[in-house]
Amino acid sequence: MNDTTTVIRARVPARRLQRAQKILRKLGLTADDAVNMLLAQIEIRNGLPFEVSTQPKPLLTAQEQAAAWTEAFGAY
Repeated sequence: MNDTTTVIRARVPARRLQRAQKILRKLGLTADDAVNMLLAQIEIRNGLPFEVSTQPKPLLTAQEQAAAWTEAFGAY
């Protein structure tokens, strides 16, 4: 495996990057780490690791949210 790295550049709104970096710091990550994780997931999945659509899905009702929470994490 070739361990060389390359530099990529991206134009993003400064405020967006600042907000994202604040969250990433809480997770112990850098923006570089996050981009590398995204690229790894694209490679693993052979596509984006999330759905991209022009048709938003309807929001869950409070009851649906509660059911999803209980299913994922157990009773509150």
